Amino acid sequence: MFLGEYTHTIDDKGRLTIPAKFRGELAAGLVVTVGMNRNLMLFPLAEWEGLAQKIANQPFADTTMLKFRRLIFPSAVDLTPDRQGRILLPNNLREFAGLDGEVVITGMFNYLEIWSTVAWQAVRAELEESNNPERWDALGI
Repeated sequence: MFLGEYTHTIDDKGRLTIPAKFRGELAAGLVVTVGMNRNLMLFPLAEWEGLAQKIANQPFADTTMLKFRRLIFPSAVDLTPDRQGRILLPNNLREFAGLDGEVVITGMFNYLEIWSTVAWQAVRAELEESNNPERWDALGI
């Protein structure tokens, strides 16, 4: 389970250190791909395989899904963290998300998101402004 918000730095070689508490869940491998808001999404291998299968099961004639497939799969990279818990983020993914230097890694329960610090601050401010009690009510809480 991935929870919390962590600030880390991408080094000059493009390596990102995974938060220590998540390394065990990601040691067997992970997949990073483009996210929905100019961020990156990082999935444990098993979670990625389930998502990838759902996408693969969609009809080829569905042009919206075909565009999605063309965005997600070519951008994806499978990685294994090194002994220090670092992964090498490819340049194309770093450029897509505007990642350079300090980044924010956010736990999203079954996956992680990687954000530029500036982008995450803007998203977080918007989320805090729109915090709506009805969302909790819809969950029966």
